[in-house]
Amino acid sequence: MSKPDTVPRNLVVLPRRVEPPEELSDAALLDEARDVFRHQASTVAALAEQVDASFPKVISTLLHTPGHVVFFAMGKSGLVARKLAATFASTGTPSFFVHPSEAHHGDLGKVTQRDTAVLVSCSGETREVLNLVPHLRRIGVPVIAMTGKPESRLAQDADLNLDVSVDREACPNNLAPTNSTLATMAMGDALAVSLIRLRDFRADDFARFHPGGSLGRRLTTRVRDAMRATDLPMVAPTDTVGESLVKITEGRLGLVLVTNDGGRLVGIVTDGDLRRAMQRYPDLLGRPVADIMTDNPVTIDEDCLVDVALERMQGLKLKALVAVNAWGRVTGVVEVFDDK
Repeated sequence: MSKPDTVPRNLVVLPRRVEPPEELSDAALLDEARDVFRHQASTVAALAEQVDASFPKVISTLLHTPGHVVFFAMGKSGLVARKLAATFASTGTPSFFVHPSEAHHGDLGKVTQRDTAVLVSCSGETREVLNLVPHLRRIGVPVIAMTGKPESRLAQDADLNLDVSVDREACPNNLAPTNSTLATMAMGDALAVSLIRLRDFRADDFARFHPGGSLGRRLTTRVRDAMRATDLPMVAPTDTVGESLVKITEGRLGLVLVTNDGGRLVGIVTDGDLRRAMQRYPDLLGRPVADIMTDNPVTIDEDCLVDVALERMQGLKLKALVAVNAWGRVTGVVEVFDDK
């Protein structure tokens, strides 16, 4: 017996297209991507004219919040709010995210009178978010809204509202949250940056909250812990360039350190120095290395942070720095590392 040709009730069937959409060329796809980028850039730029006197009032409220900044939002706005809560928390403003549905089922207990609530909704009419306002009022916390419609109920019910409205979405159907989420993110980031400045939140503060990964390495690791300290390529000023060439090859650092009898650095020779010297001296290999070395090379204290070493290398366009101790003696070489 054949099964009836029916569709399960819970299965959503999209209408079949009579004609498939026309394929776009690579050039057309690139043009479309560029149009999206330009549209989104103009959306963010428009916020500069859109932001009003509510912004400094919001900053003052957040800055003087003795407890946490608690974000609430649904859907795509919820994803943005999670990111903003993470940004605030990592830059000196204690913050966390609560899902509105979970808030209605017990998680509202995480909010105290010491906190400030930030409710995010593009429409300003999201039921789960809007229904939180009276409960937050009973707790006694300030309520800040971020909405795309200043005339919405949420914008009107909140103590303060930040206008993140956009003219349209980047989506060709003007439906998928694209420009609206970008505007909300940008406004939240602007809040975070202002709070960073007002709290005088610095790199060493940032490091305390980011101990892991390459970022943590840069901000918490000392040069002495990251440098190469053994088998360093070293020669004396009287050694020949030929001998230095052997040391450069063996050392695999692209350089050789020229030190005196006391272990103090008096010069440095890189493989680039060697190439340039070959054009000047026909008898290069037999010459003393002192003839071609760079006097008084840049060094860094082994107790400095790796982040300081990286900034110095980037500023001077160097691939490596010689580390020295408190007595000026060479202790290692620190190289540019992968900062991803």
